Amino acid sequence: MANFSKSHVPQFSVDVYQNAYLPEGGREVNAIVTVTSTGGGTSGGALLAGAGAPPARIPGQGPSAAVVIMVDCSGSMEYPPAKMRNAREATAAAVDTLRDGVAFALVGGTHLAKEVYPGNGRLATASRLTRAQAKEALYGLSTGGGTAIGTWLRLADRLLGTAEVPIRHGILLTDGRNEHQSPKDLQAALESCAGRFTCDARGVGTDWEVKEVAGIASALLGTADIVADPSGLAADFARMMENAMGKAVADVALRLWTPVGTEIKFVKQVAPAVEDLTGRRTEAGPRTGDYPTGSWGDESRDYHVCVQVPEAGIGQEMLAARVSLVLPDPSGGPAQRLSQGLVRAVWTDDMVASTSMNPQVAHYTGQAELAQVIQQGLDDRKSGNLDGATAKLGRAVQLAAASGNADTAKLLSKVVDVVDAATGTVRLKAKVAEADEMTLETRSTKTVRVKK
Repeated sequence: MANFSKSHVPQFSVDVYQNAYLPEGGREVNAIVTVTSTGGGTSGGALLAGAGAPPARIPGQGPSAAVVIMVDCSGSMEYPPAKMRNAREATAAAVDTLRDGVAFALVGGTHLAKEVYPGNGRLATASRLTRAQAKEALYGLSTGGGTAIGTWLRLADRLLGTAEVPIRHGILLTDGRNEHQSPKDLQAALESCAGRFTCDARGVGTDWEVKEVAGIASALLGTADIVADPSGLAADFARMMENAMGKAVADVALRLWTPVGTEIKFVKQVAPAVEDLTGRRTEAGPRTGDYPTGSWGDESRDYHVCVQVPEAGIGQEMLAARVSLVLPDPSGGPAQRLSQGLVRAVWTDDMVASTSMNPQVAHYTGQAELAQVIQQGLDDRKSGNLDGATAKLGRAVQLAAASGNADTAKLLSKVVDVVDAATGTVRLKAKVAEADEMTLETRSTKTVRVKK
């Protein structure tokens, strides 16, 4: 498990995969940028190397992180009675996974947000004693009232804001829709919390809204998932907390510099899940913008960068974009560059060179389309457009099979009968369990890495 000390600092590398060759008049350049972070959980004073620059160290991290767990205590959590018991057990499992020295708090959520432990606007410091006290406090949780998730997030933000630590993280559990707060108020809460902490969100049972829970996780750069059977909560919460404890550096940004006349069409995370970052750009200087990536431990992620360059003649070459990983300076000084890669454009009259698609770009373009057609197909199914649903979910089956995304293919088979995966020929199932449909929708953005 990662320890946030100077000797447990990750090292970042950036690899760019692209076909740099464009035909005469060609303007669109696509690249997959693989960012890998290693050494966050190992000793040895890892260095952070920037391409073409001397290695640089991340400023020393503090001794711990801060985590707030938000548990739905609304009236619906009482049915079936095992649901609240499972939620308590899951929260207890997460508390047991807390590392000594981590600041933490528990919040009970209804139409109001209530501090369950330690109280008085404070965070506790994880130890054998405080973990035992927190688990004892869970038995005092009672159900009743409505659901206003924005109030839970704002309380978590206030609590996390009291901690001078590099990693701030939330875990949120709900079993229902955000019925006691307007979508506008929830959106305002998310905008207020974005960039201040990351948050994993889980829906338990089948009475919650997938787009709502996924939207919370997306806005706060966390993960979303369904736990259809409440008995699976404890293992899921322990995994989430283990992952949070493995983070070693926060607020890393993907920085794009582009030359005059070049336009960024989009920036998307494409692995381990599809997440469009285009609209989250913050300006960082002339022709330079930062895209948030959240917290990192030992892991690797892929990003699809698409830029439009000015037209140029055969034989000409240009730098289409410079992609850097940067760490902002908390005191407001210049950001520290951790690593970088270059995206190039070369104009050629070689038809074979200019028309071949890079395997990584082709793979992730397919994975992004897969996520999109699943969402569209399920929306068509709900609205009664069965022909549209059949066509789109058939295309999803075809893409999942071609890319080797076995997990998504398995989820699709619960919603459609597959006649021929290669051609995408399917029939909609007459009856689909609600949990199966919600699981497919929740996990539709999860991708598989390109086979090396």
